[in-house]
Amino acid sequence: MNTTAIDVIVDKITVESPSVKSFQLKAADGSKLPHFSGGSHITTRVQSEHELLERHYSLTNDIDQNEYYQIAVGRNTHSKGGSVYWHDKIKEGDQLEISYPKNHFPLSFRAKHHVFIAAGIGITPFIAMASSLKKQGKSFELHYAAPSKELCAFHSFLSSTYPDETNFYFSRTDRRMTTEVMKNQPIGTHVYFCGTEGMVREFSEAAKSYGYPDSSIHFELFTPPDFGPLYAFEVKLNQSNKVLQVPEGETLLDVLLENGIDAPYSCKVGGCGSCQVDVLDGEVDHRDTFLTDEEKKEANVILTCVSRANGCVAIDL
Repeated sequence: MNTTAIDVIVDKITVESPSVKSFQLKAADGSKLPHFSGGSHITTRVQSEHELLERHYSLTNDIDQNEYYQIAVGRNTHSKGGSVYWHDKIKEGDQLEISYPKNHFPLSFRAKHHVFIAAGIGITPFIAMASSLKKQGKSFELHYAAPSKELCAFHSFLSSTYPDETNFYFSRTDRRMTTEVMKNQPIGTHVYFCGTEGMVREFSEAAKSYGYPDSSIHFELFTPPDFGPLYAFEVKLNQSNKVLQVPEGETLLDVLLENGIDAPYSCKVGGCGSCQVDVLDGEVDHRDTFLTDEEKKEANVILTCVSRANGCVAIDL
């Protein structure tokens, strides 16, 4: 294996629900895969007929299992095509490239109790996290919303593996999950959310209103938050004195990479801070979920994967 990517083979594909498939990936050279922690994800790189599809997927297998990695992909016809390609084109025996595991959604070591709240395919990071906590004898509970039992991926696995910790909510049977599940929790509880942007926002705001400190609220998004139109702007690179145009619909990170600039990045959804660069001049339109409100007010950094500028911005690259 090289130091930046791992070549893997799709060893097994399992239908977890009508819209979710899991994919078991083994190292192409037969070696064991790097260990990872609960909440970790990998970036997969698949070449379609038209483009390189780079997507992030949580690892769902046991953290001590390094003979293979398992990811789960929910089919979303409204996405940019990555999930549809995985469902319709990827088959057992295919080879692809993945990144080493990264974790921007780790378990808190300070938590006395963990409350996981998942909607739909947002269940994926919590499967490995639950496994990790169970082995350590730590306290946790899982709240998982889906339309119905039939459309609930990993229902039988969770029911049999974590029967005492798992609570299911099926909207088609009028049992809906609400923010009330976070109330009356013991002091020292940490809450974790993964689902749609709207769901994450609703539960984060509710957690704050219930008195949870920011340090006890954790969430993960796999698509960038919607802060409105992706308007055009200009960027000046201080180190090379180049001026680049960021067109409507593209990100600053996209333009930097297209122009051969060695810009750092990881999650591409504004959640991890890996792409942060210093701002020397200009007004930033912050669209990330990583920086605090105070840090955004200082306006001296920008997350290139999601944030934009009003007019022109000069950055230290």
